[in-house]
Amino acid sequence: MLVSREIDTVLAGVLGLLIGSFLNVVIYRVPVMMYREWLSEAVANLMSSRDMPSLWSLAFGPKAVPPAGLEAAADKAATAIEALPPFNLMRPASRCGNCGHEIRWYENIPVLSYVLLRGRCGSCKTRISPRYPLVELVTAGLFALCAHRFGITPAGVLWAAFGALLVCQFLIDFDTQFLPDSINYPLLWLGLVGAAMGWTGVSLNAAVWGAVFGYLSLWLVYHGFRLITGKEGMGYGDFKLLAALGAWLGADYLIAIILVSSLVGAVIGLTLRFAGKLAHKDIPIAFGPFLAGAGLVCLVAGPELVKQWIPFAFPLGALVH
Repeated sequence: MLVSREIDTVLAGVLGLLIGSFLNVVIYRVPVMMYREWLSEAVANLMSSRDMPSLWSLAFGPKAVPPAGLEAAADKAATAIEALPPFNLMRPASRCGNCGHEIRWYENIPVLSYVLLRGRCGSCKTRISPRYPLVELVTAGLFALCAHRFGITPAGVLWAAFGALLVCQFLIDFDTQFLPDSINYPLLWLGLVGAAMGWTGVSLNAAVWGAVFGYLSLWLVYHGFRLITGKEGMGYGDFKLLAALGAWLGADYLIAIILVSSLVGAVIGLTLRFAGKLAHKDIPIAFGPFLAGAGLVCLVAGPELVKQWIPFAFPLGALVH
């Protein structure tokens, strides 16, 4: 405790507003950084052998000839990628997506700037998505909750980080249907380290088995579904996210997480279809947001309350502690 529980809670909420503003940057930029990395790797792989005719003949037969200009096109693509300006979480400065106006510091104050600007760009007056202040407010609420429940302690800091990373994964997967490893892996390792240090309330044994069972359970579902239908029902990022949640909450919470996330996903999916937002039945719905949402429910409600809600979902408790 720094001052008092009430003041600490308020201070944590203010910090959460600032972190939430940064999360908006992460949510937008991490996928773009990921796409650029994939593109660079694809071009690098194409350029890895200068003996293109020889490589082509090995791949397609001794008489096969590579398309004219292929190597020159690869050179041109590599040069273009190298000439791109830096793009990461710090550079370039945030800009309006419509007019390119560089956002000044006083236009980037969490929530307040959005209200003062009336939700519009300070230059071109294009409407700004209300999602930006909503992310800031949600993150502030999570930080305040963690400070109130755990105090300003390693446990409080760790659970606040848990909430922030889940907010990122929720929205990134919602936008792109990708769950970046650059967030999944830190989330997993923080859970294991927190368990080892006694900060999460979960034994290291339960955390390790939670990660193992979390990954394998969805891996088996994925391959079973693929074997039966020939389609991919989810991605490997979902396996890793459930493994991370298992590391934080323990193996005995996995059934509850899957149950809650599946129910939420079914309700939202059916609602969207009946509302005409998903007119075609084959349009995929990302599962990651529902997994992340289930993790946030466990954080907000508290693990013990979740057990009271759905006690039948905890048959593994005696096996993993």
